[in-house]
Amino acid sequence: MKFPLRARLTAEFLGSAFLVAAVVGSGIMGERLAGGNVAIALLANTIATGAALLTLILTFGPISGAHFNPAVTLAAAIEGGLAWPDATAYIGVQCAGAVFGTVVAHLMFGVRWYSFSSHARHGGAQLLSEFVAAFGLMSVIWGCSRLRADATPLAVASYIVAAYWFTASTSFANPAVTIARCLSDTFAGIRPADVPGFIVAQLAGALAATFLFRWLVPEELLPRPDATCADGNILG
Repeated sequence: MKFPLRARLTAEFLGSAFLVAAVVGSGIMGERLAGGNVAIALLANTIATGAALLTLILTFGPISGAHFNPAVTLAAAIEGGLAWPDATAYIGVQCAGAVFGTVVAHLMFGVRWYSFSSHARHGGAQLLSEFVAAFGLMSVIWGCSRLRADATPLAVASYIVAAYWFTASTSFANPAVTIARCLSDTFAGIRPADVPGFIVAQLAGALAATFLFRWLVPEELLPRPDATCADGNILG
């Protein structure tokens, strides 16, 4: 069943908002409760983000495909799983939802509704980390959606939990989330000056994985996935 565009856009807005609220809110809570122990704060941030992502994919996946990520949407459009006008609208509401999620998280914790981050995340290691994070995320999405569709929600959430710890950047892997996090001078923030480099690396990683899986698992050998399939998968 394919839902109307307005329903799909609403799902993408809400999913992106809840995802970023989970990232930023758990970062604030973790930092406040960890007593200066950054590892504990990061662990709390990781668990909350992974759990939220899993539930959001299961909730909104049947409606919109649960992209919540412009890089995922771009890859879906390139592969023909989403019309370009719809993809443009998806990206717009994802970014708006992500910013809204940041504002809501700030208000829930009694901090200023926005504050540009001073958290520097720059340099070759950080950019390589974002390329790897996005490449891995899209590899999981393409591989699972084409070969084990029912496993996609859990696989995606599990990958993000792991990538928080094996990448130096803590795996943003999402341009909308990156933009939103530059508006939060908290544990989860990123300095605005570092945002463009992150986004370029994320898009490069996502596209590299997309073209790899076009060759590795050719779609002509498989039933074509539906971008709003009923089992809640992220597709593209």
